[in-house]
Amino acid sequence: MRAFLPLILLFAIVPMTIGAPAPPLKIAGTTSVVYKTVGETTLFLYVFNPKEHQQSDERPAVVFFFGGGWNGGTPTQFEHHCRHLASRGMVAMVADYRVKNRQGTTPKECVMDGKSAIRWVRSNATNLGIDPNRIAAGGGSAGGHVAAATGTVVGLEQPGEDIRISSQPNALLLFNPVYDNSPSGYGYSRVKDVYPQISPMHNIKKGTPPTIVFLGTKDSLIPVATAREYKQRMETVGRRCDLHLYEGQPHGFFNYGKQKYYLDTVDKMDTFLVSLNYLKAKELGTCD
Repeated sequence: MRAFLPLILLFAIVPMTIGAPAPPLKIAGTTSVVYKTVGETTLFLYVFNPKEHQQSDERPAVVFFFGGGWNGGTPTQFEHHCRHLASRGMVAMVADYRVKNRQGTTPKECVMDGKSAIRWVRSNATNLGIDPNRIAAGGGSAGGHVAAATGTVVGLEQPGEDIRISSQPNALLLFNPVYDNSPSGYGYSRVKDVYPQISPMHNIKKGTPPTIVFLGTKDSLIPVATAREYKQRMETVGRRCDLHLYEGQPHGFFNYGKQKYYLDTVDKMDTFLVSLNYLKAKELGTCD
């Protein structure tokens, strides 16, 4: 009988933890806030505030979405991007969202969560001390798809939310983004016949936010031709799309730790945000 005691105790413990909401991650220097609850899933935003930030401020803001093929990933992917932007005066956030490996979801739910995050930030602008008309969305790979979809896709809103509050960001920061879900693009097997509804490439319009894109020319998932086609479609409807190609670089070349390209892409992202009046131009002779 004694040999079975550990097993009995294990079964006694497991039911107490099944379905329990996951606690927020511990990311130094952040405040975690719940932006959405779906069933047993609680989704958090992790907020990096500038020094001496006040609730009465009206600062620009940004929300980043992690990559991982809509299957997994971690909000910490863009932690250092947020630290940089917070040091420059923005309220910067990384968002968790539902993925296949943790919640059994599809790209559709990923986009719905992305839209919920932008809507929550805008509806809480006064409490966050931000300008509701200067909210950027950013992300890499599948997270780039989530960000791009918040800026382009009509519909896919979470039922029950106040759709009078827009879920569309005012600018997009896209790092090797998945933005063509057609049969010739990436992720078609996951979205299939709904690709015209969920593919950013196929939902570009006059109201699409100004966009900056970073892509390596050796990316095995996102062809350079796709990026150029996206830029052309944006410019056809009179929208800005800055495309930066990095010769010989693969997917994920921009991540923190790959310092040469991390620093270069962050610098160009910074310059883009200065041009939109989200950041002040750096003074000559200063450094981060």
